[in-house]
Amino acid sequence: MTNYKAKRSNLKVLLSKSGMTLDSLERNTNIPRSQLDDYLSKKVMNLNCAMTISKELNCQIEDLYVWASEVK
Repeated sequence: MTNYKAKRSNLKVLLSKSGMTLDSLERNTNIPRSQLDDYLSKKVMNLNCAMTISKELNCQIEDLYVWASEVK
């Protein structure tokens, strides 16, 4: 069995690729800027926020982080 853990946020890269700013992401998703700032660091998003952000950035949920895997 392989377990996965979010290693680091990929949100900054995805924002850059999409040409979107944090301000516009905040406006379009109604997720507070302070929460988005947390997501730029290591804080892991809840599933609802991850789905909302991934749809806005036109990516998959798993694209929001760089993942580490561990085989058990």
